[in-house]
Amino acid sequence: MNTVKSTIMSNSLFKVPAPINEPVFTYAPGTPAREALIQKYTEMFHQTIDIPMFIGGEEIRTGATVPISPPHDRHHVIGHWHRGGKEQVSQAVEAALAARDAWGSMPWEQRAAIFLRVADYISGPYRSTINAATMLAQSKTAHQAEIDAACELADFLRFNVQYMTDIYAQQPDSSPGVWNRLEYRPLEGFVVAITPFNFTAIAGNLPSAPALMGNTVVWKPATTQIYSAHVIMHLFRLAGLPAGVINMVTVEGRAFGDVVFGHRDFAGLHFTGSTGVFRHLWKEISHNLENYRCYPRIVGETGGKDFILAHPTADVRAVVANSIRGAFEFQGQKCSAASRVYIPRSMEKAYRDGMVQELSTVTMGSPGELSNYYTAVIDERSFDKIANYIEFAREASDAEIVSGGTYDKTTGYFIAPTLIFTSNPSFKTMVEEIFGPVLTVFVYEDADWDATLTLVDSTSEYALTGAIFSTDRFAITQATKRLENSAGNFYINDKPTGAVVGQQPFGGARGSGTNDKAGSYLNLIRWVSPRTIKETLVSPTDYRYPFLG
Repeated sequence: MNTVKSTIMSNSLFKVPAPINEPVFTYAPGTPAREALIQKYTEMFHQTIDIPMFIGGEEIRTGATVPISPPHDRHHVIGHWHRGGKEQVSQAVEAALAARDAWGSMPWEQRAAIFLRVADYISGPYRSTINAATMLAQSKTAHQAEIDAACELADFLRFNVQYMTDIYAQQPDSSPGVWNRLEYRPLEGFVVAITPFNFTAIAGNLPSAPALMGNTVVWKPATTQIYSAHVIMHLFRLAGLPAGVINMVTVEGRAFGDVVFGHRDFAGLHFTGSTGVFRHLWKEISHNLENYRCYPRIVGETGGKDFILAHPTADVRAVVANSIRGAFEFQGQKCSAASRVYIPRSMEKAYRDGMVQELSTVTMGSPGELSNYYTAVIDERSFDKIANYIEFAREASDAEIVSGGTYDKTTGYFIAPTLIFTSNPSFKTMVEEIFGPVLTVFVYEDADWDATLTLVDSTSEYALTGAIFSTDRFAITQATKRLENSAGNFYINDKPTGAVVGQQPFGGARGSGTNDKAGSYLNLIRWVSPRTIKETLVSPTDYRYPFLG
């Protein structure tokens, strides 16, 4: 196992490159970026790659391989990943602990340089590669892959470096004769990162954010995202990340959890995934609490039942356009995706007609065809779950499917964008997280605006994102206040998706997580353990105080 020894101390306070949000490529017809992406997608589609685990700088293969197929072409194999077990997880923990002291002692600007380099690889020579991988393995369109895998991940890496320096710069005052200092130590132990399938940027940020602050990490990506996680790990290594700092293991949840959450040196969990899984992990951690060296940091972003609320003064065209974008981009597989809409009676017909008309123009198919707005859901389990919700609505007496409602998994896991109207504000699809392309609408009486605010706040256990559409400033002000605990990210006259690093720190509360705001200093501060140092410049030599006379 390779280890890195760091004894060099910095004698300067360095100024890091100012982070700027990565410009989004349009991939419009005729642009060089479009041609390069199509070429890379086609090349990778016709390859079959072998994906090992990465532990302590070594590639680990077990021989127990699992095929990877694009969700939109489920019978075509583009790679295999090696399934590990408790042995590999234990090796990853030991590798992380072995690397901890040297990595935590490395000058901060050296850690920063590695992740800034990764950002430049992502936004530069590897842009098409990481986007194509996300299109292939997660069935994202070129646009959705671009704003996620290229832009947001590069933004996370660059802005996190700035946030790190901002945190380090926060120092206490000193009184005469005293020099007070505050240092931000990495946590004592190793950090666990568990990442979801739906955002390549989240998969890269969850292990790299604690690592930037000097921690070492054991990373478990979702099995349906291993293909693009492999690209991320390649770029970490290419940029010079020392062995053992981030260890990627591809294992089932139980084998993983039994090892990491039972280990004395478990120091923190960085999680994005379902509310149910997060609650289970929290309980597991609590059961082991007395065995840990320190109280672990638990940071989680989980589910959502995100809303759009239209006031009678709203522009119905804007509500329609943002309902489609907010609910159906990436097939509704965003924790921030709009999944319940509240429309005033006076707007019902215009909204319904507008939605049906616009949804009839949505094109569905492979992301390799850049003319498609919409592709397949991630896997068969998700497909079957969403189909069950659709069938429940089809059979219900208090709901009506007005658009979509069809699905087919012959070639890929395709489900048409589905619009449901219900007369029951507590209808199943208004309350439960579906994580798919299903949007449910409840029509309220215009005079019931105030009661509808209460309804929006109380319907769901989640509080991730939400949006209000109105041209009445009093209504906007009222909703912003009344719904202050209903969404950690609140949008006015915009869809409830698309948070940008450095502009809208992301996270919610209630059943949606710990609201530690990925894409801000608030997240990074969770991965350090501050130490206060007081130095008295000239020590007293007499214990007596003046009051003693």
